[in-house]
Amino acid sequence: MADNLNGWLWAALQTLLFIGGAPLLAGWIKRLKCHLQNRAAPSLLQPYRDLAKLFAKDLVLAHDASWIFRVTPYVVFGAMLLAAAVVPLVAIPLPTAAIADVIVLVGFFALARFFQALAGMDIGTAFGGMGASREMTVASLAEPAMLMAIFTLTMTASTTNLSVAIQYILNAGLVLRPSFLFALLSLAMVAVAETGRIPIDNPATHLELTMLHEATVLEYGARHLALIDWAGMIKLMIYAVLISNIFLPWGIARHLTLPGLALGTVAVTAKLALLAVLLALWETVLAKMRLFRVPQFLGFAFVLSLLGILTHVILESAL
Repeated sequence: MADNLNGWLWAALQTLLFIGGAPLLAGWIKRLKCHLQNRAAPSLLQPYRDLAKLFAKDLVLAHDASWIFRVTPYVVFGAMLLAAAVVPLVAIPLPTAAIADVIVLVGFFALARFFQALAGMDIGTAFGGMGASREMTVASLAEPAMLMAIFTLTMTASTTNLSVAIQYILNAGLVLRPSFLFALLSLAMVAVAETGRIPIDNPATHLELTMLHEATVLEYGARHLALIDWAGMIKLMIYAVLISNIFLPWGIARHLTLPGLALGTVAVTAKLALLAVLLALWETVLAKMRLFRVPQFLGFAFVLSLLGILTHVILESAL
C-alpha cells in the first residue's frame, strides 16, 4: 500500500515537473534564437512572467461568446495536462504507465484541437474561421504521419504502451535500427507542424493572413489566453520528451529510487536542452513556407514513417 502511494506521489511530482518546466523550455528556445539572430535575449523566466501577467488581467469576453468559447481554454489545458501525465519523463515504473498509450495520447491532442477549432469559429470572425480551417487541415495530415512513426516503435516492441516500449529498448541495449532513423525524422517534422513552429508557422508573429494556430485564439485574453499559451508550451515539451525518451531513452529511471530519479532528471534536462539548440538552429536557418506547401512537407513526413515501417518489416523483423 505504501509503495503504491509512493508511486502515485512520484507520478504527481513528475506531472508537476512536466507542466512547470514547459515554460522554461520555451524560454530557453527563445533565448537561443535571440542569440543566434544577434538580438537582445529575454530572461529564461520571461514565459513565467508573461503567464503571471495574463492571469492577473481582467477577463473580457465578446457578447455573443457561447459556452464553447468559455470552456475551451480549460479543456485544452486539461487535455495537455492529462497527456503530460501519461508520457514518461524521468521514470518508467509509475502507476500512470498503465495508460501511457500512444493512442490515448493522440486522442488527447485531438480533443484539444477539436475544441480549439470550435472556439475559433464560435465568435464568427473571419480570421477565427480561417485559423480553424488551417488548423484542422494541418492536423489531418500530421496525425497519420505521427501514428505511422510511433507504430514503427510499437512494431519493434510489440506494444503501443510508451513505458513498455521504452523499457524494451533499454533492455535490448544499443542496437542499430534503420527504421528508427526514419521514424525519428518523421516525428520531428510532425512535431514542428503540430506545435506551430517554423517553417509551418511562426509563433512570434501575429500577421493574420499567415498564421495558423494564433488565428484561432485572437479573441482570447487574460487567464483564458494564459491557459492556451501554457498548453502550447506543454505540447511542445511533450513532443520533445517523446523524441528524446523514445529514440534516446538512456538515463531514464527504471526504479523509483532517489539516485535513479535524480539521474533521470539530469538526463532528460540535458536531452531537452540539446533538442532546443537544434530547434533554434532550424528556425534560424529556415523561413516560413507558404501554406500550400505544407501538405508536401507533411506528406514527406508520412513517407518517411512508411519507410520506417517497411524497413522494420524487411530488415529487422527477423531480429
